[in-house]
Amino acid sequence: MTLTKLEITRALRNKKFLFFSVIYPSMLFLIIAGGQNSTDMVGDTGLALPAFFMVSMASFGALTAVLMGNSERIAKERESGWVRQLRLTSLPGRGYVIAKTASAAVVSLPSIIVVFVVAAAVKDVRLDAWQWLALTGAIWAGSLCFAALGVAIGYLATGDAVRPITMIVYFGLSVLGGLWMPTATFPQWLSEIATWLPTHAYAALGQAIELGDAPHAKDIALLVGYFVLFAGGAAWLYRKDTSKA
Repeated sequence: MTLTKLEITRALRNKKFLFFSVIYPSMLFLIIAGGQNSTDMVGDTGLALPAFFMVSMASFGALTAVLMGNSERIAKERESGWVRQLRLTSLPGRGYVIAKTASAAVVSLPSIIVVFVVAAAVKDVRLDAWQWLALTGAIWAGSLCFAALGVAIGYLATGDAVRPITMIVYFGLSVLGGLWMPTATFPQWLSEIATWLPTHAYAALGQAIELGDAPHAKDIALLVGYFVLFAGGAAWLYRKDTSKA
């Protein structure tokens, strides 16, 4: 608990990180949807453009918070010797990982809410109360998949290499998963690949809720499968890193 509180405090004091994880996604939403007609529909999704990109940018903001925050911090703490110092204490390995995930989750929640507030206030997005709550819960819970990926990258990469690796993964998943543009605009072969990416399934959870439907079983299964894969990889890399220490 002590380390978790410390990590949360550090995250909330990092103004640069807070800008890119909390403010930046809502700014992107305004740039993409701000000049568009609120009644314009996005392909065959059944969603108006502001509603579609509200979920996309909220998901993008949560992705930023949990992926960028975890990977870079862990890699730099390994390099500086902080992680090795913590291993000399009674803190179990899972405690370190939980603290990192918890701090990222705390920051990801404001990024989701800010996008929702901006969408409702500026683009007049209207949903039922249960939909707002379900959207917040689904996007927040789904971000744990990418938090696990951030931990894995943090233990995989060195301090110098972690940023370019994270940026490639971050922008690759965001663009190819349809967070910045509908996958219907992609060539057919690329659109089919996109449906198997975790970011596509992640955004699809929120889009289903906006339509008043239950999330598709395939999207839930994909996110759970990727979470198991990423968490398993993070655990293996942690043990490997511990054996080297």
